[in-house]
Amino acid sequence: EGRVSALCTAIMHEAVELQRTTNWKWWKTPTVFNEADAREELIDIWHFVVQASLELNLTPDDIVEEYKRKNEINRERQRSGY
Repeated sequence: EGRVSALCTAIMHEAVELQRTTNWKWWKTPTVFNEADAREELIDIWHFVVQASLELNLTPDDIVEEYKRKNEINRERQRSGY
């Protein structure tokens, strides 16, 4: 559990670093988007997601099945005005 928690923290921090590569601050003058930097941050996120998946014993097939299951729940929530 502690390792998964640490990996979640790492994912959140890497997501902030990815966001910082974008022009999300609407009140500032936009700068040139550096796709290479954004890709690097996204790969960092993927690294930690893969590590968390391994910690939770998720196989690639498990990931696909969990995605389908959760996606159906989300669609039902949208249909019902959740």
